[in-house]
Amino acid sequence: MSYHRAPWPATRMRRMRKDDFSRRLMRENTLTVDDLIYPVFVLDGEQRTEAVPSMPGVERKSIDLLVEEARELADLGVPAMALFPVTPAEVKSLDAAEAWNPEGLAQRATRAIKAAVPHMGVITDVALDPFTTHGQDGILDDDGYVLNEATVTALVKQALSHADAGADMVAPSDMMDGRIGAIRQALEEQGHTLTRIMAYSAKYASAYYGPFRDAVGSAANLGKADKTTYQMDPANSDEALHEIGLDLAEGADVVMVKPGMPYLDVVRRVKDEFRVPVYAYQVSGEYAMHMAAFQNGWLDQDKVMMESLLAFKRAGADGILTYFAKAAAVKLAGRG
Repeated sequence: MSYHRAPWPATRMRRMRKDDFSRRLMRENTLTVDDLIYPVFVLDGEQRTEAVPSMPGVERKSIDLLVEEARELADLGVPAMALFPVTPAEVKSLDAAEAWNPEGLAQRATRAIKAAVPHMGVITDVALDPFTTHGQDGILDDDGYVLNEATVTALVKQALSHADAGADMVAPSDMMDGRIGAIRQALEEQGHTLTRIMAYSAKYASAYYGPFRDAVGSAANLGKADKTTYQMDPANSDEALHEIGLDLAEGADVVMVKPGMPYLDVVRRVKDEFRVPVYAYQVSGEYAMHMAAFQNGWLDQDKVMMESLLAFKRAGADGILTYFAKAAAVKLAGRG
């Protein structure tokens, strides 16, 4: 950039850092509760909770308890929750048909939350991995390759079932080609013209997802397989711009970069290039690393949590999916 400031000592950069008032007046980015989305794991049954060992402080919860959580989050001003179902093993299948069951976990949870807390935004995950016996995000051919068109057909059914249940925003996280356009067309044809699409457009084949797969119960199904034939290579960022451009052209309202902090350079590039709503996901592995350091006393929990979230804003993220959302909202409200 061109530089027009007078040299030192006429310019002393530390002057504006001297006092709290001037630091506040020159602050470029601010984190607020409006930036936060809380991912939650949905269990079958009633009055049930299960701890996620690899994610200290995170619990899987039954729908009735999630409704209570939605009320607490609404009181704190958190605008939205993202639902991830823990699918019972007995209903998993090769074709993932449980994904579009109108009485499935995600569908029932959506209806319950919207009935109890209508103004809470409900975001649903559109992907097949929680519902397949093999843990992949799609329908496989005989060689184990994920078939694109067959998977998109299934994803459309799933997205429509979520919209029918009252989801405010569907979030395809599968990384199939063309699925945003197919889902948008189906939503329009079925009268869901205001259902938003948050596209996981730049979702990388990352090693940071391990605790999440434990949480939703897909890790054992996936085994030692990986998702490199459809999720992005961590080496690439130009490719992310192509993916996002395609999803926007197909009708995405919001685009997502995942994981978060290791990919903030991608968030910045996307925001600079497209100037659209860009979200990022502070994923399970990021959360687990932070929590391990906090529990060992190596890092200050409140300060590092808030600094990590502010980093997303500085990089250009408009929304942050984070397991710290509730704790951060408490902190921002001055209650903790």
